[in-house]
Amino acid sequence: MQSSIFKMFLLVVMLFSNYVSALPRFAVKLQDRCIDCHFNPSGGIVRNLNGWHWGKNNLSMISPRDKDFSMSPKISDNISIGIDFRSQLLYSQNKSKMDFQNMSGSIYTALSVSSQINILGKYDFVNRIYEGYAIAHILPNNSYIKAGAFTPNFGIRVDDHTAYTRGGNFGLLFSQGVYQGLIYNPFYTEAGVEVGVYGSDFLFATASVGSNLLSNSTLTKDPSYTARLELNPSFDKFGLLFGASYAAVKTPTSVNMFGGFFGFGYDEFSLLAEYDIADGIINPDQKTNVLMIESSYGLLTGLDAVVRFDRIDPNPDVESDEISQVVAGFEFQPYSFIEVRPQYRLVMDAANKDAKNDSFVLQFYFWY
Repeated sequence: MQSSIFKMFLLVVMLFSNYVSALPRFAVKLQDRCIDCHFNPSGGIVRNLNGWHWGKNNLSMISPRDKDFSMSPKISDNISIGIDFRSQLLYSQNKSKMDFQNMSGSIYTALSVSSQINILGKYDFVNRIYEGYAIAHILPNNSYIKAGAFTPNFGIRVDDHTAYTRGGNFGLLFSQGVYQGLIYNPFYTEAGVEVGVYGSDFLFATASVGSNLLSNSTLTKDPSYTARLELNPSFDKFGLLFGASYAAVKTPTSVNMFGGFFGFGYDEFSLLAEYDIADGIINPDQKTNVLMIESSYGLLTGLDAVVRFDRIDPNPDVESDEISQVVAGFEFQPYSFIEVRPQYRLVMDAANKDAKNDSFVLQFYFWY
């Protein structure tokens, strides 16, 4: 069975490839910021007109390269919409079976009240979760205040939640426990306020206070705090990204997290890395170290090779309890709004070297 799965994986790689749209990767390669393509300054949710046209016309292998003004995410002068649907076929040695899952299906809206104020909404009808908030760019240098329910800005926000710097495998491929990563799983949101400041063309800082909607905490009793500083200077064809993050959250136990991140982009190559130390995500008063390194190279338009290394050390005081995974694949977007993502994931468990936890994942992503 494992041999046939591996042969199928090789066949799929020859025919297709894996596309993981990690937005920070695009930003560091193109020397852009999240706000250049999204209404949300920290990235994600509905794309603005520039980001929508770039995704439609520039990412895919076969698509019109000129802007087609007969198509647009705008349904009126001040209302834009977006749609994401993700599903996957997966096989894991741990479960010894193949499953098909609907990962997420989201509808996005953006209402531009004025040139400075936008109201954004997201509803995931697969997982029945939502985000909704207003962003007011009323501070100097296009800085803003955000209020509502949103995911706080921490670290590098890759959209693959199985990275240990996000939510980890979250019980989808393997069991729960140390296979989980930080608290930012697909269901995590906070209700609160975020302030974002653009100190210059390459300095961006955010700070937020909110209540964890998963643990029913409140702003008056158990507030969560998140802060992030980002520098993204560029030199000719070189794009850089580095900074630091901090968060203190009730989950309902107290969790404190801090770490740093780095990114480098040149031409078709990008490298992203994040290292975090978390206190309390597994057991109270127990520190956990998490590492993520991702590299990508654009082989040609619509086809990238991607390798990511994830590592979680549940307790640095205990030897041989680390778990690592290498995620390897290619990225392929054959036509506008369509992506295919096959991956092979090699898992290394230091505590149980004979464990068979490898997996094959074939994801499909449709967006507008």
